[in-house]
Amino acid sequence: MKLCTIHWRESTAAARVEGDHVVVLEEHADVGALLRAGDVEATAEVDGPTIALDEVRFAPVVLAPSKIVCVGLNYRAHILEMKRDLPEYPVLFAKFPDTLAAAGEDLPLPPESPEIDWEGELAIVIGTAVRRADAGQAAAAIAGYTIANDVSMRDWQFRTREWLQGKVWERSTPLGPVLATADEIPSDARMRTVVDGVLKQNGDIHDLVHGPVDLVRYISTVTTLRPGDVILTGTPGGVGHAREPQEYLASGSVVEVTIDGIGTLVNRFVAEEP
Repeated sequence: MKLCTIHWRESTAAARVEGDHVVVLEEHADVGALLRAGDVEATAEVDGPTIALDEVRFAPVVLAPSKIVCVGLNYRAHILEMKRDLPEYPVLFAKFPDTLAAAGEDLPLPPESPEIDWEGELAIVIGTAVRRADAGQAAAAIAGYTIANDVSMRDWQFRTREWLQGKVWERSTPLGPVLATADEIPSDARMRTVVDGVLKQNGDIHDLVHGPVDLVRYISTVTTLRPGDVILTGTPGGVGHAREPQEYLASGSVVEVTIDGIGTLVNRFVAEEP
């Protein structure tokens, strides 16, 4: 099953993707609300208004998660390019809900940072509340997966040893276009990030030091994960900051992040007025 959140009648609504169209699930304001209601499986049979997929205006898959937990240095290839050691434990940081943006949306390049980088990522969406999960509970708590671009202001990120200030700029984390359940994603799925038509990242989504189940287990030890919460699992090699010479986004840049079985997250970046 694939679900999404769309703009609908002056507001937003969850929707189910059916081939070349979506079925609007009007009772739920977004996928997060649908997950909190606990009736995801039942939506497979729900009828509603339909819209052609190419006419849909997406919103972030989840509008207001209680938590957005991010994992740094989790792909082996990326760890090596950043000249770091493999971490024994997940490297965690957090984002705020106002960092989220939608697939297809123009995103701002703030004038305060000239070093804005791309990071295509597989994102986990939590479907049921879980605390101190074992492996089985962690796997059952995962509603599905979506795509994120953890746009990073590198000069701000590395001002201090803590990364937060480079990772929480408003509307810097597009999330979407859809949530796909695990059965939609092939076992050999890869993630590819294309910037202005040039392939920059091409990684196996299973090249993780800490996989999805391990991350849910670890994070839920610390805090309760709730329906609609999001975990960004890290980025593979190929980010602009690690290149020689270094590369960053410019006004007009278009970033496309594709994960097999989920789809493609596309955003154009434009200079933001101070």
